[in-house]
Amino acid sequence: MPRDLPPPVSVTEAAKARILELVSGKPGVAGLRVSLKSSGCSGLKYDYELAKEILPTDRVVDLNSTKLLIDGKAELYLIGAEMDYRQDKFGASFDFRNPNEGSRCGCGESFSPRDK
Repeated sequence: MPRDLPPPVSVTEAAKARILELVSGKPGVAGLRVSLKSSGCSGLKYDYELAKEILPTDRVVDLNSTKLLIDGKAELYLIGAEMDYRQDKFGASFDFRNPNEGSRCGCGESFSPRDK
């Protein structure tokens, strides 16, 4: 019998509000998908897209009024992470506090996973 597992990522209230802003009023959008792409000097970069459908490989985090979709290939790298949204006078972005990050590049664009 399958059991319910805790979501791989916790989401702050600020991030929930921003995800809802991005998704609401857009017909045909199933939620915000988070994935990882090869990029930068450290190796991996967080990537976001408005998803038109929930894929069979997505891990769904229900945020009540919308959904955060975790790409199946990224899930292991995101277990235990917290997703936040920060805004200051220089810009705004989603920010991850991720215990699976081994190091980040100097500009903060990419990270390399922690050796297990």
